Amino acid sequence: MFKRILIKSPLIHIFLFLGLNTVLATPADLGATYIEAWKKFYPSKALNQGIHTAIFDYENYSTNNIEEWLTFNQKMLAQLSANNTPYVIENRIDARLLKVQVQEEINKWGDKKIQQHSLNLYTPLIAKATDKVLAAAYLTNREKTKLICQRLDAVQNLCAAAKKSLIKDDKAAIERGIKNLAKAAIFYETELPDLTKGWQSSASCKNLDIHCQTTATHIQDLITHLQTKILPKAKTTKATIGKTEYARRLALYTDSNLSPDQLSSIALAEIQTVRNLIGEVSEQYLKKQYPTKALPNDYKSIVKAAFADMEKDAPTSGEDYLEFWLELRDAAIDFIEKKEIATLPDFQTLRIIPAPESAGPAARIGWVDSAPPFAPNPLTTLYLPSIPDTLPAQEQKDFWASFNKPFNRMIVIHELFPGHYMQIKISRATPHPVRLLFPYAVYFEGWATFTERVLLDAGWEQDNPLTFLAHLRKRLENANRAYTSMQVHCNDWTQAQVMEFSTETSLLAPQFAKSLWGRIMRSPMQLTSYFLGGQQFTALLAAEKKRLGKAFNLTDFMDTIMQVGAIPIDEFSGIFEAK
Repeated sequence: MFKRILIKSPLIHIFLFLGLNTVLATPADLGATYIEAWKKFYPSKALNQGIHTAIFDYENYSTNNIEEWLTFNQKMLAQLSANNTPYVIENRIDARLLKVQVQEEINKWGDKKIQQHSLNLYTPLIAKATDKVLAAAYLTNREKTKLICQRLDAVQNLCAAAKKSLIKDDKAAIERGIKNLAKAAIFYETELPDLTKGWQSSASCKNLDIHCQTTATHIQDLITHLQTKILPKAKTTKATIGKTEYARRLALYTDSNLSPDQLSSIALAEIQTVRNLIGEVSEQYLKKQYPTKALPNDYKSIVKAAFADMEKDAPTSGEDYLEFWLELRDAAIDFIEKKEIATLPDFQTLRIIPAPESAGPAARIGWVDSAPPFAPNPLTTLYLPSIPDTLPAQEQKDFWASFNKPFNRMIVIHELFPGHYMQIKISRATPHPVRLLFPYAVYFEGWATFTERVLLDAGWEQDNPLTFLAHLRKRLENANRAYTSMQVHCNDWTQAQVMEFSTETSLLAPQFAKSLWGRIMRSPMQLTSYFLGGQQFTALLAAEKKRLGKAFNLTDFMDTIMQVGAIPIDEFSGIFEAK
């Protein structure tokens, strides 16, 4: 249970939260106060961010704990909203980020009451409670044993909290949760004792085997409760979030007054603009490449012919793809240095490998696995898209055509230099932990998207029009992501409608169109950030060039954005003017 002492004062509120004496004063103090409380309430999230001391705690979703957390956030919001002191710009920006975080917590636990309507709030914590402890190389076996016993207690408490708080959930989510809980019960009863055999010590944990069995019994009791009390009343709920919730999330995600209809309008305008550009560039390319051949007589055929050439320039295998990427990485580094686009970090902590087949659907699109911000060993891994060589030859050929080389000559900028990898590596050095834990999410994909055009303007692949065509196709995809995200959740577009619009109007490669629906369901807001953030950074660059004229320095512009970190993009104008 949280303990709290409240002392009234005309200037400050002093209270004890989660065992931490706090004084709500400047935004910097508020940030430190909030982070300490957040780490106590979300120790698993803190551990995932590289804060190793968080391993000694675990989530407690009892009614009292949730109520105290909600009260804490409400008081924090009041303090952030009422504080009109003209702080230095850095602290004011941190306070803005913190306010968004606090508002989301209030909505999550107070308005939506996720503890009453989401079994998935509890299931992963129950099922994976000991995973990080077992894998922690920095703990002795004695320490692990003691922590495992504490985690088993926490699992039992989570089961009790779920039984007490959960009122309803989607039928499929309950059924899925029951299956995962059943697997967890087996793990705790039969597998965990074997994994910890020889570690046990009466001084650190008595009767671990019995403790494991008791925990499995608690999980089985929760399963029975779900099967008898919750599942019979469960209904299939709508997968989309609806226009009202989409609007709320969009406003909070962008920290702006942008409405879903406005998003749809500007995204559709961008789609139309880029479609026209693609038609012009495709026509110019075909005329130059095939001067003696007659051009196709319609837009679709012209673009299809140009795209066909782009997709012919493709890797032939995973080995070929990996070698090509290693060459691309070196070429991007050399280009940035030669053109003085940005200051490269001194030490590279990057590896590039094919995505394992065990990653499932994610293996088909690849991803960047960045080290958490507080990790002591900040290694970043780029997992390249992969496909098994056991699949039919034509399927493999079509796959590699989607990840053609012109496309990848743009992706290396987006994902590595000076995109995600370089930006995240540099921003880790910020003295603002609020920006690391609660960043402005639009910044990340916006920055990576924006850097593509910066390098193109500097001459990257200037003799290869297919690379520019690949950039335009990706730019079109970014607008399509934002547009279809809104249409699905606000206007009930079906998967078939998304597929048709994405391939026919937005000219997406089939590989990307197929994966879009799942992303729209999982992360509708994140999909808007490529388009929205890219536009904001582009506008910022134009404004700074206009303001400074000949004094504008691209290296300083790029370095400053990466060093400052993931803040609302509209704050950078003030930062540059204050330099």
